[in-house]
Amino acid sequence: MTTTETPADPLSIGQAAERTGLSVHALRFYEREGLLVGPVRRTAGGRRRYTTADVDWLLICVKLRESGMPLADLKQFAELVRQGPGNEAERLQLLDAHQQRVEEQIEALEECRSVIAWKVGVYAEHLARDEAGGLWDPTVRDGRRAPGSRDTA
Repeated sequence: MTTTETPADPLSIGQAAERTGLSVHALRFYEREGLLVGPVRRTAGGRRRYTTADVDWLLICVKLRESGMPLADLKQFAELVRQGPGNEAERLQLLDAHQQRVEEQIEALEECRSVIAWKVGVYAEHLARDEAGGLWDPTVRDGRRAPGSRDTA
């Protein structure tokens, strides 16, 4: 921030990109697709200027997209917010459904992490006992390595 810039000063597209973690291209895409809740202000020369409210909204959008919200749902959510008061139940329904999907993803990832942790433990135990040769190798059949298989342990 320069000495003449205040937190309320509008941001350039580059500054908004830096603050949100989005690329300049992504910011233009979000605007084109109607994902912003208000029009992006522009200078007399046509350069985009983002407010703190724009950046705050974009940060929410980033988290919703990072957590897997489909673009169509994000568009619908933005449209509902743009419409103003009176549709909060619809917004809640969208967010509730997304939260449920995220919870299911977290549960699936926890199961994956559990299997990986178990496998790490198996390898660590075998290596600590200097028994790495006893680890399962899917390329070995009847005590012999399958033809054309690589050493993949």
